[in-house]
Amino acid sequence: MTDKPVYLDYQATTPLDPAVREAMRPYWGEQFGNPHSIDHAYGAEAARAVRHARAQVAELINADDEEIVFTSGATESCNLALRGVSGEAADGPRNRLVTVATEHPAVLETAQDLGRTATDTIVLPVESNGILDLAQLDAVLDERTLLVSVMAANNEIGVLQPVPKIAARCRAFGAVLHTDATQAAGRLPIDVDEWDVDLLSLSAHKMYGPKGAGALFVRSGVAIEPMITGGGQEEGRRCGTVAAPLVVGFGQACEIAHRTLVEERRRIDYLTARLYDQLRSACPTMHLFGDADRRLPGNLSIGFPGVPADHVVRNLRDRIAISTGSACASTTAGPSRVLLALGIDAETADTALRVSLGRFTTEDDVAIAAESLSSVHASIP
Repeated sequence: MTDKPVYLDYQATTPLDPAVREAMRPYWGEQFGNPHSIDHAYGAEAARAVRHARAQVAELINADDEEIVFTSGATESCNLALRGVSGEAADGPRNRLVTVATEHPAVLETAQDLGRTATDTIVLPVESNGILDLAQLDAVLDERTLLVSVMAANNEIGVLQPVPKIAARCRAFGAVLHTDATQAAGRLPIDVDEWDVDLLSLSAHKMYGPKGAGALFVRSGVAIEPMITGGGQEEGRRCGTVAAPLVVGFGQACEIAHRTLVEERRRIDYLTARLYDQLRSACPTMHLFGDADRRLPGNLSIGFPGVPADHVVRNLRDRIAISTGSACASTTAGPSRVLLALGIDAETADTALRVSLGRFTTEDDVAIAAESLSSVHASIP
């Protein structure tokens, strides 16, 4: 049996942390109770576990426990944020939704869908480094603006948006601000009060938790219309039985991330810089897509001139696991729309590789990746 390739696609998903797996284990078996059936010990035990998980998620982002709404993942959270706010404000004086061309499809497609009905949707461009030009935002904000949705960290190029500055502009006009923090959570410190956001989306499987669990932070006083009704769970904001094993794992993942964030970020920054320097030395003409400084720890969005990304991924799949872009759009033919939004030509965009490091990446992994990527580049005439 051959060894598995080195995993360097942490932005697609993360391995389940062993401590998370252990925390979940009892709730797949002997602690099987329904957390909403609290008239007996089985349900009460599950309810306590869900409450504890809610507190763990809240602590990661400095929120109050009751501001956390459990969902199936960030896609649902983003939909609930956009559709929930738009539905609650239907027929009101505010009907403008503002977002950005480089958003995840969960936001962009939802905004466009809402725009086909009553919502006035505006999709703003970004600068060549991937960061939103705040002057562009200023030009469309007014008393008609209901909601602004800007992701904290891009899922392809890792660029960080200036969320607090965006929030200050939203506050000036009374607009609600949602940020998709799926990629940022567990990698960067998040404080919903310092960021001054109203809604924030999270996903467990991007931070060493289980697939199928996520959350939406809903600031106290912000009204959202539920997408799923029937049962009154999650204070009526997201009905349906909460999956206790998944949210327990999610909570444990948040606790670990919160406890280890500073040290882990330092380690990942070091490994990422080391890999980048080795690749740049081997190929001085290598492209780095997105802002060089304002980017997510562990993210390298790179391209070797004249070398299609699919060629690299195909030839290295037995040695390293990387992607040609967003895993959520990997079945879409053609160059990345995120890179095209940066003004990059299609031929250059076709060279883009997303290399993302994480908790279980080692120095040996970096050495293998550097050697592997350099060898593919060197083999091209």
